Amino acid sequence: MYDITPSDLARGRKLKIGAISAPVVLMTLPAVVTLLLMLLAASGPPVAAVILFAGIIATVFGFIAGVVIAAILASKHSRWTREMRERIAADGIKAEEIGWFRNELRSSEKRALKAVEARDLLLADAYRETLASRLTATRIVKSSKRELLMAKRRQNSIKQLKSARSEDFQAEIGKDIEKISNINDEAKLMLAESEARLQMIEAAASRGGNLADSSLHSRNSLPAPQSFRLPSSLQKWLTK
Repeated sequence: MYDITPSDLARGRKLKIGAISAPVVLMTLPAVVTLLLMLLAASGPPVAAVILFAGIIATVFGFIAGVVIAAILASKHSRWTREMRERIAADGIKAEEIGWFRNELRSSEKRALKAVEARDLLLADAYRETLASRLTATRIVKSSKRELLMAKRRQNSIKQLKSARSEDFQAEIGKDIEKISNINDEAKLMLAESEARLQMIEAAASRGGNLADSSLHSRNSLPAPQSFRLPSSLQKWLTK
């Protein structure tokens, strides 16, 4: 189970605020100091010109330094966001966690979610639940496919070795490949079911129905949200 603490969220907020404010602060501060020096300390045009020239240089360098700092903080915030997503997705993405994965949503899904939320809140809840299932299944499909390719490469490498235990190693890897293939197949099935459900919810919303009187409420038309809970094998895959 993931555990995102208030300190984790506070760190993310600080990184975001720092990335946004660094160029503004480091550019504004020398400009303000220059203006105050010109008003208070300049005794004549030559001194004012020197202060203005030095202030412009300091402002330019401050802006450049601010941009560099902002880029560094933005990079750290991006890594922090990826880390939080991986921790959240460790036991399957939930409907209330969709906001963390908006960059993984398709443009059509974002538009559909906004439209469904404007029409019916119950349908919107069902849509978010199914989106969470789709995101989880997509992640499992990608990761299991990657693991499957790596296992097959290891198997091919062992075939080239002339070792007394090479057959035993190949047998073990063969079992791993079979397990990963089954995980991949289950995830693809879950993905297909969630995408079909998304289309049905979009169709119900476009007809102006709601969860109480639409065909979605019928047992024969669509699986209940509970049927989209992760199978135990997929849960083990996420948490391994």
